[in-house]
Amino acid sequence: MKMKDIQHKIRSGDYTFSDHAVKRMIKRDILRHEVEEAIFQGEVIEEYPDDKYSPSCLLYGKTNDGRDLHIQVSTPPSVVIITAYEPDKEEWINCRIRR
Repeated sequence: MKMKDIQHKIRSGDYTFSDHAVKRMIKRDILRHEVEEAIFQGEVIEEYPDDKYSPSCLLYGKTNDGRDLHIQVSTPPSVVIITAYEPDKEEWINCRIRR
């Protein structure tokens, strides 16, 4: 998965949020601009080519304020933010590798 392709879609506004993502972001107090910031500074840490609806990947990035976020997105050509959350330090090493 090419991160630059995902970032290009985000920069151009050519993406959507799933209903699930919106609900989770509200519950977790994650703002839209934080998701965008984390993606612009992010990297792909896992790929899911056989995901349920379409290929997707898990991104790790930090917001401008230093907040760690994981964001699952469907891969181009149709970028959809599937969910976003703060990684649990008990489950992740450096927010990048599952324990």
